[in-house]
Amino acid sequence: MSKPADDILRAEKIDTFYGPSHILRGLDFRVGRSETVSLLGRNGMGKTTLLRSLMGLTPPRRGKVFIDGRDMTGQRASVIARAGLGFVPEGRGIFPNLSVEENLIFAERAGANGRRDWTRASIYEIFPRLHERRSNWGNQLSGGEQQMLTIGRALLSNPEVVLIDEATEGLAPKVRDAIWQTLRIIAAKGVAIVVVDKNLDDLMDLCDRHVILAKGEVAFDGTSQQLRADPELVKRMLGV
Repeated sequence: MSKPADDILRAEKIDTFYGPSHILRGLDFRVGRSETVSLLGRNGMGKTTLLRSLMGLTPPRRGKVFIDGRDMTGQRASVIARAGLGFVPEGRGIFPNLSVEENLIFAERAGANGRRDWTRASIYEIFPRLHERRSNWGNQLSGGEQQMLTIGRALLSNPEVVLIDEATEGLAPKVRDAIWQTLRIIAAKGVAIVVVDKNLDDLMDLCDRHVILAKGEVAFDGTSQQLRADPELVKRMLGV
């Protein structure tokens, strides 16, 4: 199956395993150019595994992954990143013994299309707290500041798509609001987003489309309007 012209990211029939455990089962997933997609489901349904499969960190055993029409199946994560994917992992993964500034410098590069739409100056503009803390070590930051830094690092690779796992998990309400506002800014600049989070109302407001996973398969794929129209499905699949 070839990639439609408007898809920036596409997975076809991917099967991903952790050891003998079959996590993703013949899963199809797509993201349109500049589209914002939420990835929903109860714990253990395959959301993080899908992000890691797309990023090449947990390669699918079967199936294909395309970025902007290029077959990236089996490529290393570093190659996939340079092809246009940015990743904000749940554990954040910043360098604790580097300063905020050094963490950002380490990630800074032109995108796959050669553009540099995101610079350190633009990251400091959307996250003024990082500018204030730019000389602090990574391990001296609060959880919210670390999340800002991780998002900033992902953006400095000038990606076509940014994958965000547990965008606001464990953050204070004021910091969560700042993260959601940042995601709206990212979307407005035309970067496609795939976001995992438990705050359904915020996801409904942000995202063009929602995908619910159940036991490694797509159980729902539709708009906010379609999801709101089926509260029984939301309760059954998400428990909310």
